[in-house]
Amino acid sequence: MNFRIGQGFDVHRLVAGRELWLCGIRLEHSEGLLGHSDADVALHALCDAILGAAALRDIGYHFPDTDPAYKGADSKRLLAEVCRLVGEKGWMVGNVDVTIMAEAPKINPYVEQMLDCVAGIIGIDRDCVSIKATTTERLGFTGRKEGIASMAVASLYK
Repeated sequence: MNFRIGQGFDVHRLVAGRELWLCGIRLEHSEGLLGHSDADVALHALCDAILGAAALRDIGYHFPDTDPAYKGADSKRLLAEVCRLVGEKGWMVGNVDVTIMAEAPKINPYVEQMLDCVAGIIGIDRDCVSIKATTTERLGFTGRKEGIASMAVASLYK
């Protein structure tokens, strides 16, 4: 098979005293996401989508939160490493689609920067990257502004 699709999902809690990073871009917000790394849920979901398409397990397997080497890790570096790993298996990323679920902050002002960042890390054309945001209509933990979730889909080809 010369074509594969993978999907990923991640969620992190919002807390005071942390920076908010999404799709490799720092957003201005009163809270940030709690995690072992920079907790960029969008890039984490994207890593899982790419790894899943290549049948290379998940982000926690490759970058465990029990490993001090990844404490505070920049998720852009993790995504670059994921792309290197799938490349070693002969795969290339075709396109990616990321959805961020958050009540706040507004994501739209940052999307252009996010597109450039993700495309640059993966090494694909910007028009092969889709980044969208939605609310959950004030329902659930994202609706109560307790956290942010993200899901992603990626295609790979030989």
